[in-house]
Amino acid sequence: MSRFVLTLAVVPLLALLTGACASTGAVPRPFPSPGGSTTSAPQPDSAGTFPPSPRAGDADAAAESAALTSTALALRGTPYRTGGTDPESGFDCSGFTQYVFARNGLALPREVRDQYRVGDTVKPEEVAAGDLLFFTTTAPGPTHVGIALGGDAFIHAPSSTGVVRVEHLSAPYWSRRFLAAHRIN
Repeated sequence: MSRFVLTLAVVPLLALLTGACASTGAVPRPFPSPGGSTTSAPQPDSAGTFPPSPRAGDADAAAESAALTSTALALRGTPYRTGGTDPESGFDCSGFTQYVFARNGLALPREVRDQYRVGDTVKPEEVAAGDLLFFTTTAPGPTHVGIALGGDAFIHAPSSTGVVRVEHLSAPYWSRRFLAAHRIN
Protein backbone atom coordinates (compact mmCIF):
# COMPACT_ATOMS: atom_id res chain seq x y z
CA MET A 1 0.00 0.00 0.00
CA SER A 2 2.76 2.50 0.86
CA ARG A 3 4.54 1.77 -2.45
CA PHE A 4 1.29 2.60 -4.28
CA VAL A 5 0.92 5.90 -2.36
CA LEU A 6 4.55 6.75 -3.06
CA THR A 7 3.99 6.08 -6.78
CA LEU A 8 0.94 8.33 -6.76
CA ALA A 9 3.05 11.11 -5.25
CA VAL A 10 6.11 10.64 -7.46
CA VAL A 11 4.46 10.30 -10.89
CA PRO A 12 2.75 13.74 -10.85
CA LEU A 13 5.94 15.29 -9.49
CA LEU A 14 7.97 13.81 -12.36
CA ALA A 15 5.40 15.03 -14.88
CA LEU A 16 5.63 18.52 -13.44
CA LEU A 17 9.43 18.48 -13.54
CA THR A 18 9.60 17.46 -17.19
CA GLY A 19 7.21 20.08 -18.63
CA ALA A 20 8.09 23.55 -19.85
CA CYS A 21 10.75 25.78 -18.32
CA ALA A 22 8.13 28.22 -17.06
CA SER A 23 7.00 25.82 -14.42
CA THR A 24 9.83 23.38 -14.01
CA GLY A 25 13.26 24.90 -14.09
CA ALA A 26 14.38 21.82 -16.02
CA VAL A 27 17.83 22.43 -17.44
CA PRO A 28 18.44 21.16 -20.95
CA ARG A 29 21.72 19.34 -21.48
CA PRO A 30 24.11 20.41 -22.78
CA PHE A 31 23.12 23.99 -21.97
CA PRO A 32 25.33 26.74 -23.35
CA SER A 33 26.93 29.03 -20.83
CA PRO A 34 28.32 32.54 -21.21
CA GLY A 35 31.62 32.36 -23.03
CA GLY A 36 31.05 28.68 -23.76
CA SER A 37 29.94 29.26 -27.32
CA THR A 38 32.22 29.83 -30.28
CA THR A 39 30.06 32.76 -31.36
CA SER A 40 30.32 36.05 -29.53
CA ALA A 41 27.39 37.98 -28.18
CA PRO A 42 26.20 40.91 -30.27
CA GLN A 43 27.62 44.25 -29.26
CA PRO A 44 25.44 47.19 -28.14
CA ASP A 45 25.76 50.58 -29.79
CA SER A 46 27.38 53.59 -28.08
CA ALA A 47 24.20 54.15 -26.04
CA GLY A 48 24.44 50.60 -24.68
CA THR A 49 21.41 49.26 -26.54
CA PHE A 50 20.92 46.88 -29.43
CA PRO A 51 19.30 48.61 -32.39
CA PRO A 52 16.04 46.83 -33.20
CA SER A 53 15.29 45.65 -36.68
CA PRO A 54 12.01 47.48 -37.38
CA ARG A 55 8.94 45.63 -38.48
CA ALA A 56 8.39 46.39 -42.13
CA GLY A 57 6.83 49.78 -42.81
CA ASP A 58 5.22 50.41 -39.44
CA ALA A 59 6.61 53.24 -37.28
CA ASP A 60 4.35 52.33 -34.34
CA ALA A 61 5.49 48.71 -34.45
CA ALA A 62 9.13 49.82 -34.64
CA ALA A 63 8.64 52.03 -31.58
CA GLU A 64 6.94 49.15 -29.75
CA SER A 65 9.83 46.85 -30.69
CA ALA A 66 12.35 49.37 -29.39
CA ALA A 67 10.46 49.71 -26.11
CA LEU A 68 10.22 45.93 -25.66
CA THR A 69 13.89 45.34 -26.38
CA SER A 70 14.95 48.24 -24.17
CA THR A 71 12.92 46.83 -21.26
CA ALA A 72 14.36 43.35 -21.84
CA LEU A 73 17.96 44.54 -22.11
CA ALA A 74 17.66 46.52 -18.89
CA LEU A 75 17.09 43.17 -17.12
CA ARG A 76 20.36 41.55 -18.27
CA GLY A 77 22.09 39.84 -15.39
CA THR A 78 18.89 39.12 -13.43
CA PRO A 79 19.21 35.61 -11.99
CA TYR A 80 17.13 32.68 -13.16
CA ARG A 81 14.58 31.40 -10.66
CA THR A 82 12.10 28.60 -11.28
CA GLY A 83 8.64 30.17 -11.28
CA GLY A 84 10.21 33.64 -11.14
CA THR A 85 8.24 36.59 -12.44
CA ASP A 86 10.06 39.73 -11.28
CA PRO A 87 13.53 41.27 -11.27
CA GLU A 88 13.85 41.29 -7.48
CA SER A 89 13.60 37.53 -7.08
CA GLY A 90 14.51 36.40 -10.61
CA PHE A 91 12.84 35.04 -13.73
CA ASP A 92 12.20 31.82 -15.52
CA CYS A 93 11.90 32.09 -19.30
CA SER A 94 8.17 32.74 -19.59
CA GLY A 95 8.09 34.86 -16.44
CA PHE A 96 10.71 37.06 -18.12
CA THR A 97 8.75 37.43 -21.37
CA GLN A 98 5.49 38.00 -19.50
CA TYR A 99 7.12 40.71 -17.35
CA VAL A 100 8.74 42.51 -20.31
CA PHE A 101 5.53 42.52 -22.35
CA ALA A 102 3.41 43.62 -19.34
CA ARG A 103 5.75 46.57 -18.75
CA ASN A 104 4.92 47.60 -22.30
CA GLY A 105 1.14 47.20 -21.98
CA LEU A 106 0.86 43.78 -23.62
CA ALA A 107 -0.60 40.84 -21.71
CA LEU A 108 0.90 37.38 -22.16
CA PRO A 109 -0.16 34.11 -20.53
CA ARG A 110 2.21 32.78 -17.85
CA GLU A 111 3.33 29.41 -19.26
CA VAL A 112 5.49 28.78 -22.36
CA ARG A 113 2.93 26.48 -23.96
CA ASP A 114 0.21 29.13 -23.48
CA GLN A 115 2.42 31.93 -24.84
CA TYR A 116 3.00 29.71 -27.87
CA ARG A 117 -0.74 29.84 -28.60
CA VAL A 118 -0.89 33.65 -28.92
CA GLY A 119 0.26 36.02 -31.63
CA ASP A 120 0.87 35.52 -35.31
CA THR A 121 3.44 33.04 -36.58
CA VAL A 122 6.36 34.77 -38.29
CA LYS A 123 8.59 33.19 -40.93
CA PRO A 124 12.17 32.79 -39.65
CA GLU A 125 13.49 35.21 -42.27
CA GLU A 126 10.96 37.85 -41.12
CA VAL A 127 11.72 37.74 -37.38
CA ALA A 128 12.01 41.27 -35.98
CA ALA A 129 12.90 42.77 -32.64
CA GLY A 130 10.19 42.12 -30.08
CA ASP A 131 9.01 38.82 -31.56
CA LEU A 132 8.77 35.83 -29.23
CA LEU A 133 11.11 32.96 -30.14
CA PHE A 134 10.14 29.46 -29.10
CA PHE A 135 12.43 26.49 -28.65
CA THR A 136 12.04 22.83 -27.87
CA THR A 137 14.62 22.07 -25.17
CA THR A 138 13.56 19.75 -22.36
CA ALA A 139 10.64 17.96 -24.05
CA PRO A 140 8.88 17.91 -27.42
CA GLY A 141 6.97 21.06 -28.25
CA PRO A 142 7.50 24.60 -26.95
CA THR A 143 9.49 24.46 -23.70
CA HIS A 144 11.55 27.66 -23.81
CA VAL A 145 10.90 31.24 -24.93
CA GLY A 146 12.99 34.35 -25.55
CA ILE A 147 12.61 37.77 -27.18
CA ALA A 148 14.20 38.65 -30.53
CA LEU A 149 16.45 41.72 -30.38
CA GLY A 150 16.99 42.11 -34.11
CA GLY A 151 19.39 40.45 -36.46
CA ASP A 152 20.67 37.23 -34.95
CA ALA A 153 20.34 38.24 -31.30
CA PHE A 154 17.76 37.28 -28.70
CA ILE A 155 17.45 37.68 -24.93
CA HIS A 156 16.11 35.14 -22.46
CA ALA A 157 16.23 33.71 -18.95
CA PRO A 158 18.09 30.49 -19.75
CA SER A 159 18.34 28.09 -16.82
CA SER A 160 18.78 27.56 -13.11
CA THR A 161 22.52 28.16 -13.49
CA GLY A 162 22.21 31.33 -15.56
CA VAL A 163 21.10 34.92 -15.72
CA VAL A 164 19.06 36.88 -18.24
CA ARG A 165 21.39 37.23 -21.21
CA VAL A 166 21.76 37.79 -24.95
CA GLU A 167 22.56 34.93 -27.29
CA HIS A 168 22.69 34.19 -31.02
CA LEU A 169 19.83 32.37 -32.71
CA SER A 170 22.38 30.92 -35.15
CA ALA A 171 24.42 29.24 -32.38
CA PRO A 172 24.25 25.49 -32.97
CA TYR A 173 22.45 24.81 -29.68
CA TRP A 174 19.65 27.28 -30.42
CA SER A 175 19.35 26.82 -34.18
CA ARG A 176 18.78 23.07 -33.73
CA ARG A 177 16.09 23.70 -31.13
CA PHE A 178 14.30 26.65 -32.74
CA LEU A 179 10.58 25.90 -33.09
CA ALA A 180 8.79 29.10 -34.16
CA ALA A 181 8.55 32.87 -33.88
CA HIS A 182 5.35 34.69 -32.95
CA ARG A 183 4.52 38.38 -33.17
CA ILE A 184 2.28 39.83 -30.50
CA ASN A 185 0.17 42.71 -31.80
